[in-house]
Amino acid sequence: MNDNPRDERYPAILKDDEELLNDLLAILATRATGDPYGDDGSFAANISSLPAGLRAMAATHWLDISLTLDSMTWHFGNFGEPHLVSETEVGLVELGLSDLALCFRQAKELMVPILAERKEADGDPDEIVERLERGPEADELNRRAWDLHDLRSHKSAIYAAWVNYARQHPAEAFGDQPA
Repeated sequence: MNDNPRDERYPAILKDDEELLNDLLAILATRATGDPYGDDGSFAANISSLPAGLRAMAATHWLDISLTLDSMTWHFGNFGEPHLVSETEVGLVELGLSDLALCFRQAKELMVPILAERKEADGDPDEIVERLERGPEADELNRRAWDLHDLRSHKSAIYAAWVNYARQHPAEAFGDQPA
């Protein structure tokens, strides 16, 4: 399959960034099904059949939300299912966000063991991290992730990577359903 950015089968790549992002979000809404908050692995299993780029977008969407509303370390309290964590890390690399992938991996190494036995009575992820005196480490990872995500510019580094990826590799972003 020709993966040329000017491929006529993918007219969406000629749209402006916002329109292209909206197209990608619409595709994900119909093709990335399941509960990403669940711990049964069904969401990661459902997205595993998507083309590599679309799968990366489906997995990293939830990290974008975490970085916008919470933090990198808090992400694992909401989206810590092991297969989704793995898909997210692979997705960051696929999208060319290697520095954010490294930060994600380091946050995973900190948070997954801490949250593995978490019970509701233990409190939220931040409380657990503070109790274990790992707050400064978590704070540094969060700061690095926010800097890499650069929301000060009111743009998402993750969503910007989606748009760039879709233009460079439309077949991997749209699969057999050109937009």
